[in-house]
Amino acid sequence: MDLTVVTYVIYLVISVALTVWVARTLSHHGRVFLADVLKGDEKLAEAVNHLLVVGFYLVNLGFVALYLQDGSTVTDARGIFDALSTKLGVVLLVLGGMHLGNVYALNKFRRRGIMEREQTPPVPPQGWLTPGAGA
Repeated sequence: MDLTVVTYVIYLVISVALTVWVARTLSHHGRVFLADVLKGDEKLAEAVNHLLVVGFYLVNLGFVALYLQDGSTVTDARGIFDALSTKLGVVLLVLGGMHLGNVYALNKFRRRGIMEREQTPPVPPQGWLTPGAGA
């Protein structure tokens, strides 16, 4: 069997496994965060979480597929490790970048929600003052 094909197979197995693991971890631990961002609406948080996971899979698996072929030919065991280290390193950087982008966006939504909650007065107004009556 051609060593380039072996490299492709190893790359695909590891990349897909990493993508699935990261997506499941983000989905599992992101539920609480999303519920807070969405003001406790669990049903909406679950729907948004699912949509984020689907988008995460599409972007990352699409990148993994596009990055599969790089034009080089692997001729020995060292070539396998060289190609895999480069390919998997880039995939890990993309996964990390996607994760940081999601956290950044969700944190912006969360901060906006906190600001909206803090705009309401802690107690309702007790009455009205007429202009000039306070002097």
